[in-house]
Amino acid sequence: MADDFDKLNEIFGVKPESREDALGDEVSKPVSRKSRLEKLDEKLYDPQKHRIADDEEPEERDYMPIRGRRDGKIGCLGGLMYFVFVVSVSIILASVGWMAATDVLALNKNQMVAEIVLPPSAFTEKEVDVEEDGEVVGAQTVRLADIDYVARALKDAGIIEYKLLFKLFCQISNASRKIDPGTYELSTDFDYRALVKKMQTGSGAMLTTKLTFPEGYTMAQIFEKLEENNVCSQKDLYAAAADYLYNYSFLENAETGEYTRLEGYLFPDTYEFYQGMQASSAINKFLEAFHSKLTADMYKQADNLGISLQTAVTIASMIEGEAANDDERATIASVIYNRLAAGMPLQIDATVQYALEERKEFLTEADLQVDSPYNTYLYTGLPPGAICSPGLASLRAALQPASTGYYFYALDTETQTHRFFETYEAQQNFVAGQDYSG
Repeated sequence: MADDFDKLNEIFGVKPESREDALGDEVSKPVSRKSRLEKLDEKLYDPQKHRIADDEEPEERDYMPIRGRRDGKIGCLGGLMYFVFVVSVSIILASVGWMAATDVLALNKNQMVAEIVLPPSAFTEKEVDVEEDGEVVGAQTVRLADIDYVARALKDAGIIEYKLLFKLFCQISNASRKIDPGTYELSTDFDYRALVKKMQTGSGAMLTTKLTFPEGYTMAQIFEKLEENNVCSQKDLYAAAADYLYNYSFLENAETGEYTRLEGYLFPDTYEFYQGMQASSAINKFLEAFHSKLTADMYKQADNLGISLQTAVTIASMIEGEAANDDERATIASVIYNRLAAGMPLQIDATVQYALEERKEFLTEADLQVDSPYNTYLYTGLPPGAICSPGLASLRAALQPASTGYYFYALDTETQTHRFFETYEAQQNFVAGQDYSG
């Protein structure tokens, strides 16, 4: 035992003065200082606590192997796993964010161009309040796009990649009120903001439809053609024709409320329209063209005849409905003026055709009896308004009629031109030799 203490003292750097000092029970004088090992032994060993009675046998302790703690190893591994998890999530989020950014901002996308058609059926109307200075002063009807339809069309065409992301952008930017019906040529170079801006009436991406309207078309035929080509609906066109205020001097006496007030002023020509454009804007194209054809001489000629421009347009429309060629327009105009001056009914078939629901190639006796202010067989004087859109040649003929003594004319079925007569008897003799049965 003593030898063991000596070895331990040597390990801890303590050199006892003598073997007796190290053994403790053989020292002859107090030890001035205790070895480190003894101090440690005194701290760990309590004689009272560990004292065993003389008659007690020491209990045999269960063998419990000492194992090192794993807390350090688990903490290190957990930290490493957490780091890997954070890095992985960051990479995933960064990838998703980059993919989203490439679509929203149109970055590094394969370049392509596609036509996107947004029909009027993909839009609904909604009435919203109009506010001024924080107060509601009225209401207006707005057209809202079906963003689901728009996003699906863009996705199917390959212009965007993520419909949900585009719909979210539209919701934030209130794009449903900005997008208009029409056909658009869009590119993958356009970001989301540019796509919304391009899908609006008048944008450079909106494709136009070129339509030709010949002389003699009625308003009904014009509106029907516009609807067939997805320019705008007949319902909107008739509403705009009746109630919209157009700033033209030739319409100053045309009161709102009746769409027929614009009959005759929709000038026949070739136009380019945006699909889904506003009805009033489509009509304004015709009116602007008519306005561009008017000259100061025309107004002067109307004054010389003692008629208004509106009357001249009404007469021109009847000429347009009757004339077979330009050469006979001024002569037909002379017959109209001669009959008006004599108080005779005009008896113009074209006015009866306008009164009928469907146009016929040949009128029957029953048709000539239809009760309508446009039936110039029953009513003398001019009809309430124009019956079609006259061309410039008919308008000039109405303002510069030929000077003749004719009061009658009839169609020559062989030449498909008109023959003119001064008397009813001469006309009837000619008609007797014609076959108008068709």
